[in-house]
Amino acid sequence: MPQHVSIPRGPINLAADLYLPNGFDDSVQRPAIVLTTPGSSVKEQIGSNYASRLAANGFVALTFDPAHQGQSGGDPRNLEDPYRRGEDLSYAIDALSTIAGIDPNRIGALGICAGGGYAVHTARTDHRIKALGTVVASNIGDAFRRFQPDGAAKALDALARARTEESARGESDVVNWLPDTLKDAAAIGFTDIDTTQAITYYRTPRGSNEHSTNRRLSRSDSLILGYDAYHLADQLLTQPLQVIIAGRKGNTGQYESGMKLWELAPNPVDLLVIEGAGHYEMYDEPVYVDQAVERLTAFYRDHL
Repeated sequence: MPQHVSIPRGPINLAADLYLPNGFDDSVQRPAIVLTTPGSSVKEQIGSNYASRLAANGFVALTFDPAHQGQSGGDPRNLEDPYRRGEDLSYAIDALSTIAGIDPNRIGALGICAGGGYAVHTARTDHRIKALGTVVASNIGDAFRRFQPDGAAKALDALARARTEESARGESDVVNWLPDTLKDAAAIGFTDIDTTQAITYYRTPRGSNEHSTNRRLSRSDSLILGYDAYHLADQLLTQPLQVIIAGRKGNTGQYESGMKLWELAPNPVDLLVIEGAGHYEMYDEPVYVDQAVERLTAFYRDHL
């Protein structure tokens, strides 16, 4: 079972779970890995699936709820600010580096889905991260821009008008990350395999969690639309990089995003394409997650 940890982040705290390997002895310094998870996800979901396996393989692993989400502090609630998501990771490293038994010079990061992009963005400038792994990494800015039928600039115009209206009435608009049910998805014509698999993970007992609301403030979207997780990665992301991609392409763009990251990075070490897997199957399907963790374990052992 993980240890629950509270991470100071300025005036608020981040809620985190710390996974320790069997036989952990705090008199012996070990490497540690901090995980950044997908948008809308909380620490008990995908982060737990990977952190628990990494701990079983001998690493200290930490997964946390982002500020404004889950059990972490921060108002307004359900804000998805990509810049603050990156800062969360640095605050988590602050906390990890002070724990007895962890070598502050051997801290790595693992980012999954949007968390992969956030980890890249942070690792560019926080070189306390000595090795970076990604699984189905998404550049969330690219993903959001791609889905705007009239272009990102027009979408920003609409968001500006909406925020003015919100301010006038003193209430913030909230939108869904996903349809809440498969029936809701079908009603609006979302029947593709990625959307249905996302819903069956996040919104059914398979992967749901009471602290994962499936909601975000709509004002988040203007921040996301202007965000590029890979900006200057070709110049600044000098750490060893492991990229893991699901072999089945889909509408999340994870395959293309992972390949772009692989091509941009100055020090790519290993690229693994897990054949047969889709984006959301990389969250919890043991046949795929175990392959990813096996490769990540070898990568972190070599580079931490």
